[in-house]
Amino acid sequence: MNNITVVGSINIDIVARTARYPTKGETIFAEKVELLPGGKGANQATVCARLGKTVQLIGMIGQDWYGDIVLKALQKNDIDTTYIKRIQDVATGCAIITVDRTAENTMLVVKGANDQLRDTDVCEAFSKIFDSKILLVQMEIPAEAVIQSMIEAKRKGMFVILDPAPAEGITVRAWEHADLIIPNRQETKELTGIDVMSVDTAYEAAKHFQLMGVKNLIIKMANKGSFVCENGKFEYIEAISVKSVDTVGAGDSYAGALACSIADGQELIRAAQFATIVSALKVTKWGAQAGIPTIEEVNEFCRQRNLTYY
Repeated sequence: MNNITVVGSINIDIVARTARYPTKGETIFAEKVELLPGGKGANQATVCARLGKTVQLIGMIGQDWYGDIVLKALQKNDIDTTYIKRIQDVATGCAIITVDRTAENTMLVVKGANDQLRDTDVCEAFSKIFDSKILLVQMEIPAEAVIQSMIEAKRKGMFVILDPAPAEGITVRAWEHADLIIPNRQETKELTGIDVMSVDTAYEAAKHFQLMGVKNLIIKMANKGSFVCENGKFEYIEAISVKSVDTVGAGDSYAGALACSIADGQELIRAAQFATIVSALKVTKWGAQAGIPTIEEVNEFCRQRNLTYY
C-alpha cells in the first residue's frame, strides 16, 4: 500500500550559489554550481518518503542522462517509480536556479518532458492504484493531467491536495476537485489580487478565496508563517526562526509534510504545525532534495527546540 500518490514535475536542477544577483547586462562570478535532482513533484514525493510514508510518483522524464540521475535519486529514497514514463526526443525538465547569500532564490524552468504528461497517462496509472489515501499535485505539468489526476483520485475516495504552483500554471478549473489548496504569497496575489504581507492581509485573502468557493486553504507565507482556513475557521501559525541556507524546496517540504500528517488522520491545524517544523528544518540545509530532513532529524530538531507536533 502506498499512503500517498504524487503527480507532478521531475527536473534536474542546475544550481549556482552567488553573493548577489547580477543586474541587466552585468557578468559576475558564482561561488559554486551543482547538478541536483529537483522538480516540485519529485521534491514532494521525496519529503513524504523521508518522513516515513510509502509514496508513488506519476510523471514524465526523458531518455537522457538527466533522466538517469533523477530516476536514481527517487529510487534511492524508496519512492515507487512504476508510473514514471520515459520518452524519446524530449529532454528531462530542467530548472536553472540561483541562490544568494541571504538564501533567497530565483528559478527559470524548462518544462521538457514534464509538458508531455497527458490525461491518458494519468488514467493508465490510476487504473492500477487502489489503496492510496492522499493525492498531492502541483501545476508544473499540463492542466489536463492535473485535473484528470484529481478526478481519478476523487473517484477512489482520496483526499486531494492542490499546490497551485507555479503561479503561471494556475488553472481555477482545478479548484472544484480539491479538498485543500495551499498557495504561497505570490500565487495568492495572482489568484486574488491581494498582496499577503501580514496576518490581516492573509485573512482578507482567505475571505476572498471563500467567496470563490474554496473551503479549506493554507496560505504559505514563507518566513512570516502560514494562515489556515478550515471550514470557515481561521488560524495563524508562526514561522520557526532558523538560519536559512537555501530556501529552494521549502514550499515542497511544507506540502509533503502536510500530506503526511493528513495521511495520519491529523486535523488541518496540527498538519500545518508539523509542516512548519519540517520546512523550517529544510531551509537550514542545501539542496531542494538533499536538504529534505528525515523523520529522525525532525524529531531531534523538535527535541532541541522543545517543539511538539502530534
